[in-house]
Amino acid sequence: MEEVKVVVAHHECATLRVGDVFLKIDAHQTRTDVEVEAMALAPVPTPEILWRKPPVLALAALPGAALGRLGEPSTASSAAWVAAGAAVRMLHDAPLPPWPGRGLDEITAHLDGECEWIIANDVLPADLVTRNRQVAEAALRPWTPVFTHGDLQVSHVFADGDEITGVIDWTEAAQGDALRDLATLTLGHQEHLGDVVAGYGKDVDLDVIRAWWSLRSLLGIRWLIDHGFDPSAPGGEVDVLRSQL
Repeated sequence: MEEVKVVVAHHECATLRVGDVFLKIDAHQTRTDVEVEAMALAPVPTPEILWRKPPVLALAALPGAALGRLGEPSTASSAAWVAAGAAVRMLHDAPLPPWPGRGLDEITAHLDGECEWIIANDVLPADLVTRNRQVAEAALRPWTPVFTHGDLQVSHVFADGDEITGVIDWTEAAQGDALRDLATLTLGHQEHLGDVVAGYGKDVDLDVIRAWWSLRSLLGIRWLIDHGFDPSAPGGEVDVLRSQL
C-alpha cells in the first residue's frame, strides 16, 4: 500500500502525495482553473496533469528535487541555480497570459494595510516594519507586464543535477513584474542571486529585487500566521526582514 504524505495543508487547500502522484485539493476552483491554463501556456517544464475531478487535481511527480527550502541551505549546484534563472527568462519572454495580475495601486494599498496590521497587533517592532516599508518602496514603480509565475518560491522549482525538470504551483500565475519572480526565487537564498541573474541573461535592478524581498515578506506575515505557519522560523520572513536593516 502506498503511503499518503501530507505535503502542505491549511483551511483553504491541501496537497497530498501518494507514491508518484500529487493530489491538490482546493476550495477555490478558480485557482485550479488558473493553474491548469497557466501550465498549458508556460514554455517551461511543468507537472503532467493525470486527471481532474473538482475539487481534486492529480499531478505526476517531477524528477529530481526542489532547489531548496526557505530557512534551509540549498544543496543544489550553482549551475542548477543558473538554469533556474534561464527558465524564468524563458517564461518572462513568452506571450502574456490572457488574465491580468494585481496592479501597482492594489499592491501598494495591500502593503500599507499589512504594515498597519503588523504594527497594531505588536507582531513585529514598528521600526523593523517601517524600515522594510521604506526599502519596499523601490519595487513600487511602473513595470512592463510579463508572464509571471507569481509564487516562484525556491521549493516550487525542481532540478535533477544541473537541469531544471519542472516548476510547480501555478495558481498565482498572471501578468506581473518580472523582478517579483526573481526576488521570490531568491528570497532567503541571497547567495544565489548572482547565479540566477547570470542565467536570466538580462540586466536587472538589484535594488528592486531587494525591495521585493522586503515587500513579499511584509505581505506574507499575516497570511502565514492565519494559516498556522510561523514567519519567525529560522531563515523565514522575519529573518529576511531583519537582514534588510
